[in-house]
Amino acid sequence: MPNFKFSLHKGLKATLHLVHEISIKTLNAYGSTRREALMKCPYCGSENIKTLETRDSADNTIRRRKECSNCGKRFTTYEYIEAIELMVRKRDGRMERFNLNKIIRGLQKACEKRPVTMEQIHALAEKVRQELMQMGKEEVSSQEIGDLVMKHLKTLDRVAYVRFASVYRRFEEPEDFRRVLQEVKK
Repeated sequence: MPNFKFSLHKGLKATLHLVHEISIKTLNAYGSTRREALMKCPYCGSENIKTLETRDSADNTIRRRKECSNCGKRFTTYEYIEAIELMVRKRDGRMERFNLNKIIRGLQKACEKRPVTMEQIHALAEKVRQELMQMGKEEVSSQEIGDLVMKHLKTLDRVAYVRFASVYRRFEEPEDFRRVLQEVKK
């Protein structure tokens, strides 16, 4: 397991997140670590995983390409520092922690059978996460998240945009589709 070092101001917490909802360590301002969970293969559940490639990016994200020694399948994890715990206010008023995987799953459904790669889906989700973090708020509405996703999805794939909008805006009538098709033409 590699060692991670972060410069943190007293009182701040940084949590290392991975796309497959597996967190490796929590680092606090005093440098102590606590093991939360072992990385497991998302396909077979094995803990026998090796890292094939690690890439840093300008936005303080680390991308790791991994391979399971048991089943031989490969997958990608992303790590980033999250300075605040972002909370999402749902339509019904409930609060829950922000989950990047929910955005990715929604985008996967919208982009199914479209010429959109998983890298593009992950990049779009990451753009949304970064914009939310740049707002500097500890709480955002699910509507703000949906609006950001739609803003970026419109430029990526217009058919996926319409699909996402039909679920996000809860289309019930054909007129709802006509309205969003007019938006796409703009």
